[in-house]
Formats: sequence, structure tokens, C-alpha cells
Amino acid sequence: MTALARKIRICLFPKNSSSLIRKTDVTVSLYFSTYVDKQHSVSTPPVYEFLMNKHHFSPQAASRVASVLPHLKNPQESDLILSFLKESGFSIAQLEKTMKSKPKCLNANLEKSIKPKITIFQDMGFSGNEIANIISNNPVILQCSVKDRIIPSLSVLKGILGSSVEVSKVLRISSWALSIDLEKNMVPNIEFLKSCGIPLKQIIRHIYFRPTFLLNNQETMRKSVDKADAMGVDRSCKTFVYAVQVVSQTSKIWDFKLKTFRDMGFSEDDILRVFRYAPLVFTVSEVKIKKVKEVLLETGKYDVSCIVNYPKSLMFSVEKRYKPRLQVLGSLEKMNLIKIWPSLSVLCHTTDKKFCEKFVAPFIDELGDVKLARKDVIKS
Repeated sequence: MTALARKIRICLFPKNSSSLIRKTDVTVSLYFSTYVDKQHSVSTPPVYEFLMNKHHFSPQAASRVASVLPHLKNPQESDLILSFLKESGFSIAQLEKTMKSKPKCLNANLEKSIKPKITIFQDMGFSGNEIANIISNNPVILQCSVKDRIIPSLSVLKGILGSSVEVSKVLRISSWALSIDLEKNMVPNIEFLKSCGIPLKQIIRHIYFRPTFLLNNQETMRKSVDKADAMGVDRSCKTFVYAVQVVSQTSKIWDFKLKTFRDMGFSEDDILRVFRYAPLVFTVSEVKIKKVKEVLLETGKYDVSCIVNYPKSLMFSVEKRYKPRLQVLGSLEKMNLIKIWPSLSVLCHTTDKKFCEKFVAPFIDELGDVKLARKDVIKS
């Protein structure tokens, strides 16, 4: 070291400050090391840009996912997951729907978590499109256990319905069925209903349209059957299983339905008759029931007794079924082209084609511009 350099060092750092020199050196060294790491580390791409640029997510979908999952643990693994799902039949829209619902799937392990679930469906004969529809409608499936939940549930459904095609039909509507234990209540409830004399074919219809009914706990199912019996519904009648379904609703809902009918002027006997012959009427909204009754009674041709004798009339659409037909019949009566109106069952149950053949086509010239009359004839 030159004499000048030594002199400068002594002036800046006295002998008693050796510890300070070491601390300063360490501090500079650490700072420099950190700086270098940041400059040379592989930066994790933002989730938003990753989804937008690499997998063509819409800005809205990418933003939604990124708001919940700001960082990817392993971008390469996330890329493999999305690519695999695309190859398995998922469209961009289905991928967006799936990841918006369960963004953490992007941080899953492809080989251990995602692939086994897709493979199960493929092995059971589901097409790529069916798999994509089922999972995108209920992405929680990707987080369920293959061994403890998915395989048992698929096996139960296939055992009852007979084929993957039929299972697929159910799962399109109720894909959530794969995320619950079907063996716990559905299987025992089906066996119990069969023991009550209800044909399996009728029970199976509920798997397609009202599967939650079959997931009631077994005690609720037994009490519902007892209640339907007490209300006089014949077990051999096709409506019995629907009666059981209706009374299995919570007591609060059931009491509200009864009050609706009482407030509309139905007697207790009327209510029982409606329930025995058309229990599903009790699933119709209060607003619709009141509107149908109002429209029918306004004609002066039908009264409450007509509705009680044909309770299914409360289930038809006011706008699509009643108003067009009542308008045609009213016009025909004013022109003295009909003297007797059809019964309520004929009015609401007859198909558009049959109704037009009987009440529109023979009088098409006289009806002229009656709204929907010509349209109905053309349709038929």
C-alpha cells in the first residue's frame, strides 16, 4: 500500500474503529449480493398476463382469477395444467369458467391432482365434451378425492342409470352430485321407495330432474311417505312419488303453500283433492297460482270448482297458453261462432296444433287479425 493511501485510510478509519470497518464491509457485501440476486432471478409472470397472453383468457376472466390468485407457485406447471385441459376437450370459455370458480387449481399438481380426475371420466366412456361440461359446471370436482368421492359417486350413478350416457345427462344438470356422498342417502332412499311399491323407473326420473329429493336424510324420507299416506295419496298412483317429494319440503314452505290456497278461497277438501291429483301444483309459485286463477275466473266460464277438478290447470303459462286461447274463444263467442266453451282440461291440455285445428282453422277468415290466431295456424 502506498504512503498516500495508508495516510488516507488512517484518517478515515482510526485504529479503534476496526469493528466499524468490518460491519461496513459486511453491509456493503450483503446489499450487493441482494441486488445481484434480484437482477438475475427468474421473475414470476403476473397471473393476469399469463392467462391473457399465453392462454387467451378474456381480460375480465383473467382479472377475476388474478384478483384471487395474484401469484403462481410454478408457472410451468400451471401452463401444463391449462394445456392438458384444452387437450382433454375444454374450450377457452370452459377454462375461464373453471378457473374463475376454482383459481387454486392453477397451483395444483397436474400428475397427482388433475390428470387422475380426467382419466376416471375417460375410462368410464365419457367424451371430451361431456367431461368439459361436467367439470366446468362444477369445478369443485377437481378438488375432490378420486378414491373417496368421484369413483364411488360415478359408480353409484352408473349402477342406477345403466350407462355413461345417462350419467352424463344427469351430471349436465347436477354435476354437484359428484362432490357429495351418494351412498349415504341416495341409495338407501331409492331402496326404501322401491319397498313402498314405487317403480324404479319413476324414482329414476327424480335423479334427472329433482335429485336433491333423493338426498334427504332417511328419517325425512320415511316421514314424508307417512305424510303422503295420511293425505290419502294412493301408493299405486304415479303421483305418489311426487306427493312424497312435495311434502319433504321444510314445514315452513309447506305451511306457506297451504296458506296460499286458503287465501284464494280453496276449502280444506279442495286443497286435499288438488294435492292428491296434482301434487306438483304445490311447487308452483304463489304469484303464478293467483294469476292463473284470476285469468280463468275473469272469463266467467270457469270457477274454482273447475280448477279443483283439473288442478294441473294451475301449472300452465298465462302468457303462452291461456291468453292467446282465451282471446280466440272470446272472439268466436262474440261472433256467435261458438256457443259452448271447451272444458278447462281441453283448454289448457290440448296441444297448439289440436287447438288450432278445432277453434282457429275453421274460422280463420272470421277471426281476421285476432292477435296470434293466424300465427298459431301457421305454426301448426
